[in-house]
Formats: sequence, structure tokens, C-alpha cells
Amino acid sequence: MTEDDRPDAGRTPKAPSWRPSGEPARAAESPAPAPAPARAIRSRRRRDDADDDGKQTPWWIEIPIIVVIALLISVGVQTFVGRVYLIPSESMQPTLHGCEGCTGDRIWVDKVSYRFSDPEPGDVLVFNGPPSWDDAFVNQRSENPVVNSLQTLGSWIGVVAPDENALVKRVIATGGQTVQCREGDAGIMVDGKLVDESFTLAPPQNPVDPLVGSEACGGPYFGPVTIPDDHLWMMGDNRTNSLDSRYHLGDEHQGSVPVDNVVGKVQAIILPFSRIGGVDDPDIQAN
Repeated sequence: MTEDDRPDAGRTPKAPSWRPSGEPARAAESPAPAPAPARAIRSRRRRDDADDDGKQTPWWIEIPIIVVIALLISVGVQTFVGRVYLIPSESMQPTLHGCEGCTGDRIWVDKVSYRFSDPEPGDVLVFNGPPSWDDAFVNQRSENPVVNSLQTLGSWIGVVAPDENALVKRVIATGGQTVQCREGDAGIMVDGKLVDESFTLAPPQNPVDPLVGSEACGGPYFGPVTIPDDHLWMMGDNRTNSLDSRYHLGDEHQGSVPVDNVVGKVQAIILPFSRIGGVDDPDIQAN
């Protein structure tokens, strides 16, 4: 045994440098893992990026954005779909309640229905008064620009009356029909037939002078009046306390209202809660 053949307890045996023929060379070993601090930095960066992606908008930015969007939606709906109106007077009692200084009904007025159909007798609708109807209209808006803006905003949600001569009455007759209430008539007549007036206020709120009218007519006698085409004869359900078509016979429309002046159909009372419900539109000429 030679010296090279003897194992050396103090040396590590050398690995053989040969390999069998045809055996492929081994791939180079992968680099050592990155040190722990480098891994921690990359992990922290990923967490920070995730936090930035999920960060919430501050409330003082988010709330004004929500308010502006809500106002834009409200204006769009009330311009093209429907609008809330405040009833300020007693002219449509008992159907709609209102009075000066009290909490009147808030009504929902549908602006879509009459795009596909015409107003019919018995419908309750909101319309803009012709010029001769503006005599009693008083602008309630403040001259202070801030207050005026708040009043305008309030009108869009039905808290304040609109800055326009918007009136609410019931359709009694339409274009081409003849309406009257003469001495001896049992009530309002359209084309010689008595209309249904079961929805009117009874007994009358105000007395009627028998020399010029009757309780059956709800005030002074009038007619016969033939309604021009595309016009409507409008009257309040509170006959003795309603300045309606009967009191504008001398104007260019003979007291009637152009269909183009119609804002929309009254569909429902939405406030106060004790009076929530639909508004009837009976066929008053069914007799």
C-alpha cells in the first residue's frame, strides 16, 4: 500500500473528476436567495402599492360630488319626467288641499303622459296661465341672489312654489266642445249634457248671488262657449273659490287654455303622509 492509497483522517477525500461518457454536464447551480432585508423591502413596496390602489376618497371631496350628482339627476328628472309642485290655494279642494299660510299638498306631476296622448275631460293637470291669467300672479322670489337661489332649489323639490304662474285645475271640455251653465241648468253642461261633478266641494264654500248665478253653476252663469281646437276649458273643484276659465271669457282664447301651455298631469299626492295617494281622473262626460 502506497502513501496515496492510505486514507488521511485529516483530509477530505476528493470527489472524482470523471463522469461516464454520454452523461450531460450538470446545470449551473441557482444563485443564492436574496438576503432577508431585500425581500422585506420588495414585500413592503407591494403592500404600499396595494394600499394606494384601495385608498378611499376623503369625505370632504366625496360628499360634494355626491350632492352635485344627486342635484343633476333631480334636475334631469324634473325637467323631462316629472316634478313636485306645492298646492298654495283652496281652488281644488276637496281633491287637493292648500291654503295661504298652511301646509299644502305636494303633488307629483307627470310630464311624460301627454307626449303620447291628449288631455281628456276629468284630468287634473298643471298648466302655465295665459297672459290674461297673470293678473293675480305675484312673484314671491327674493331680490337677494343667495336667497333667490335657495328658493329656486326649494321649488324643484316642492318646498317653495315655482317662480311661474303654474296653475292646477280640472279639464271640463276640450277643443270643439261647447260648455255652458245657464239659468235653469242643473250644473255644468257640455254639448247639452250634464257632466259628473261628484268630486266638487259641497256645500259651496262661498255664497252665490242668485241674481247673477247659482250654486248649481258654482258661481256666475256663463256660456255657451265653443272651445277652440287644441284648447281646454279648465275649472277648479272648489267652484265658488276658483278663478278659472269662467273669469277670462274676454281674452283671445275665450277663457280656454292652449294645450301647449300644459305642464303635465297630476298623478299623486306625495305629502303630507296622511294624504298620500293617487288623484282620480273620472270620465266626467260619461253620462
